Amino acid sequence: MSDMVEQSSSKPDGLNEGEFRHTDEQTALKQLLTVSTTVLSQAVDLVENVLTSDDQLRVHSQYLPGSTIGKHLRHARDHFVILLDCISAQPPYIFNYDVRSRNTPMETSLQAARESLLQTITQLEAVVSKARLDEAMTLNAVTPYPQVLQTTFGRELWFGALHAVHHWSMVRVIAGELNIKLEDSFGFAPSTLVYRGSDAPLGKAKF
Repeated sequence: MSDMVEQSSSKPDGLNEGEFRHTDEQTALKQLLTVSTTVLSQAVDLVENVLTSDDQLRVHSQYLPGSTIGKHLRHARDHFVILLDCISAQPPYIFNYDVRSRNTPMETSLQAARESLLQTITQLEAVVSKARLDEAMTLNAVTPYPQVLQTTFGRELWFGALHAVHHWSMVRVIAGELNIKLEDSFGFAPSTLVYRGSDAPLGKAKF
């Protein structure tokens, strides 16, 4: 990720400051979109090509009490949807990750999980292209103390991707309990993959 920042840090010849900022912002948004859709596509591959029965979504982990693969997939997807629904509405952009749907079909059905994840990828592609990286947003949170935090769309999109990776790492634990082998980069942060020199999609900058 540091390479991408360094490459965009100097203003190209022929662009004024305003044009450069716009170009730089669009590049950053494309990068964040690529990371987000790649992470969600890992989950699509999981439910399409790795898991073989709905039951595998519902098995409760022995090591992560209360956890199932289906719950982790739903929870991570929820964060993207909450953010995208908010930025697609009228300002002011106020949202809360704690307001989520639970016990949805994608927690127990491979087909429903696939459809929900693909819908979110489609929503990302439609919304991010029209958004602003530095669009101001307000996050309401319970920590357990009520908090009101100022943030931006770009920051929250990046959080959504890293949050999903965190939950994929727990999916990896449950898959191991079920003797299911996942591809090597599943559940590893981009910074870890870059450090390891991985050839995985999130292991190298593509811009």
